[in-house]
Amino acid sequence: MASLLLRRSAALSRPVAARALAPRWRTAPIACTALRASSVWAKVPQGPPDAILGITEAYKADKFTEKINLGVGAYRDDAGKPYVLPSVKEAELRLVQQFLDKEYAGITGVPAFTKLAAELAYSPGSAALKEDRVVITQSISGTGALRIGGEFLAKWYPYAKTIYIPTPSWANHTAVFKDSGLEVKPYRYYDKTNISLDLAGLLEDLSLAPENSIILLHACAHNPTGVDPTPEQWQQISEVIKKKNHFSFFDMAYQGFASGNADKDAYALRYFVEQGHQLCLAQSFAKNMGLYGERVGAYSLVVDSPEEKKRVESQVKIVVRPMYSNPPVHGARIAAEILGDEKLHAQWLAEVKGMAERIISMRSLLKEKLEALGSTRDWSHITSQIGMFCYTGLTPEQVKTLREQYSVYMTGDGRISVAGITSKNVSYLAESIYAVTK
Repeated sequence: MASLLLRRSAALSRPVAARALAPRWRTAPIACTALRASSVWAKVPQGPPDAILGITEAYKADKFTEKINLGVGAYRDDAGKPYVLPSVKEAELRLVQQFLDKEYAGITGVPAFTKLAAELAYSPGSAALKEDRVVITQSISGTGALRIGGEFLAKWYPYAKTIYIPTPSWANHTAVFKDSGLEVKPYRYYDKTNISLDLAGLLEDLSLAPENSIILLHACAHNPTGVDPTPEQWQQISEVIKKKNHFSFFDMAYQGFASGNADKDAYALRYFVEQGHQLCLAQSFAKNMGLYGERVGAYSLVVDSPEEKKRVESQVKIVVRPMYSNPPVHGARIAAEILGDEKLHAQWLAEVKGMAERIISMRSLLKEKLEALGSTRDWSHITSQIGMFCYTGLTPEQVKTLREQYSVYMTGDGRISVAGITSKNVSYLAESIYAVTK
């Protein structure tokens, strides 16, 4: 506990720069401001800072040597460093040696990538793929896939233009869908009291939503809570959605990264397809391949026939064309090289399993250390939740104390990125959390 007595050193006061005096020979400019009209941007208000970026900026400015950043949603190795998968390095090396051209991809992207992305999500044996009923386009990562889907549904979905998203959900969901032209409404998802899934509230809200509503579903590793339905609960959700003729919009940003098993993480999506749901999917390869800056993703829809696929695909292209014309090729080629080579694919699956297992082990270690310190609180939710994020149950006041007195940074709602925990900092983190919760 001695380390808890350490406080961050006082922030260094910034020196005030001396102002240089203007040379005496320089004359003041003629009153240009009087001749010039006021700026056209004069009434643009200051926008609020991004919550996650603000945490990172505060963390960087902190001088305390044991500071911990649990805000950033990107994988880190046990040294706290960014991690480039060996399979990605190998795939990129192969591509470099092929001296490929840099020509534009088609509107829907690199064909080899979209084919393999669809197989990863729906499984190679999926009836929808075998029957040629999946429309798919490469996108600018998962965010771009969500935006394409939002705009396509706003334009062509024949019923109410309302999408229901879980409470809470990824912070960007609301903005993406609103800017796409959809109305956004919430449905209950997370039970703050029990730090668990509010299944009863979820099912009731979906039952009360008007027929043919659009329902956003996190396929796995719910962001930000880390609380996922069990297979049995997914089946209950499926029944309600089918009964109400709702349209399911899956967001799958963590396939393989959640449990370490890509097939297991795709359970909900594949079950819904088997049950005949009308649905679409946003995929991201940022987390599970570590291709954050390459912005690799895909948007797909399951339709009724190959003939319908042609018509729907033509309209998806019309959505994409004025948005960004066509997607970048390099990241998609890396993903295609990995997914299309049997040996490299197997290596990648092992690596993504390793990333998932490191996160799972950090969850267990944090829980163990909190209990060893004598905490009487129930911390079982740390290990029952899944994926990169964990809702700790800490209050805003406790989060503030952790930041100001212990240099532990997380979002105001107590969400932490478990990837930021390492074998080196987990003891200090546990001691800090214990200090503010005992």
